[in-house]
Amino acid sequence: MMLFSQSIKNKNNYTYQVREESGDLNHDGKMDKVTVKMDTVTETRPLRLQIFLSQPSGKLTLAVSSDKIIEPQYPAENGGKFNGFQIPNFFIEKGILKMWSEIKGGNITYHFKYNKGSFELIYIDKLTYDATKGYIDENTIFTETKFDLITGIRTETDERLGLDKVLKVRKKRVLIRPLPKIQDFKFSDKDLY
Repeated sequence: MMLFSQSIKNKNNYTYQVREESGDLNHDGKMDKVTVKMDTVTETRPLRLQIFLSQPSGKLTLAVSSDKIIEPQYPAENGGKFNGFQIPNFFIEKGILKMWSEIKGGNITYHFKYNKGSFELIYIDKLTYDATKGYIDENTIFTETKFDLITGIRTETDERLGLDKVLKVRKKRVLIRPLPKIQDFKFSDKDLY
């Protein structure tokens, strides 16, 4: 006699709350909530972003849930090693949801705006540095990238630490349509900007 069984995986292991932020995202005058929870059972320690919007009744309803926007703490491609970055911080300022993340050689801030039922990526601030000696010194060049996805204007500015003058400015127009939505955004998309 042969027996077969199915292993049912519990997909709701996101039980440890890492971040929580409140503010008005949909401009209704009521507080909305953003949470980041970690799956402490899965070895890679994936993270889930959830956005809850206030309803006229005062209750919060889940509007967006994403397991792709934040890199797991121990990605499989790292062979079980820590990714080296802290868990992103979230801020709500003037109705804009901002996600600040560390990246290799700097940091990046994504700005998402609620529009017709979706959160769209509208702006990116990125700061990177090129430490040729492996550490930051007076020869380190910092590059600040400002990308307004609504206008399509992307500006990169190079400066050297300790100098008050700009070394180089590069400006170009890059139109991305439709604007990326938060639920489709992946942590690896940082390489696109």
